[in-house]
Amino acid sequence: RRSEVQRVPSTTTTPGGEPKGEAEDAENTAEPFGAEPEATGPELIMLSMQFTSSPRGARLARRVAVRRLEEWGWPSVSDTSCTVALLVGELTANAVHHGRVPGRDFRLHLGFEPEAGTIRIEVSDACPKLPPATPPLLSPCDESGRGLLLVDILARRWGAVPRDPVGKTVWAEVAAQHPRPDH
Repeated sequence: RRSEVQRVPSTTTTPGGEPKGEAEDAENTAEPFGAEPEATGPELIMLSMQFTSSPRGARLARRVAVRRLEEWGWPSVSDTSCTVALLVGELTANAVHHGRVPGRDFRLHLGFEPEAGTIRIEVSDACPKLPPATPPLLSPCDESGRGLLLVDILARRWGAVPRDPVGKTVWAEVAAQHPRPDH
């Protein structure tokens, strides 16, 4: 497993999770963290790590995310940390359950952009099939299928984009002000 923590110039992107007109779609594109920065400015605090595509890998990704948030200043019991933990848990569980390709891992990117007050979670897997743009309608008797509903409720916004050369990246953003005034 390889972990990268770095500070990189922030990029300005406006992800589009909702269907928009053609002109708005051109404006609302999501760029993964690894994309070339378009503008210089405040720094983005980032973690990028690869995990085995298994339930154990998903559990470990959630724990790593909570620990990293602690290092960045959010206690593990804070609302921000708990929200990120739930989102990472859901997105990584989906990558393992729905996006698993034998022999391929998934990658977690976690980043905080102080000026935007946003924590962005990205989970990339090797399966090209994108999740539905809106959570499916479920009956009270359905035993599963509520993960995207939780993501939709907890995230400020979320979406999915194809990943080059193969697979997809599902992302979610959480509003968060840095808990330490020195950052």
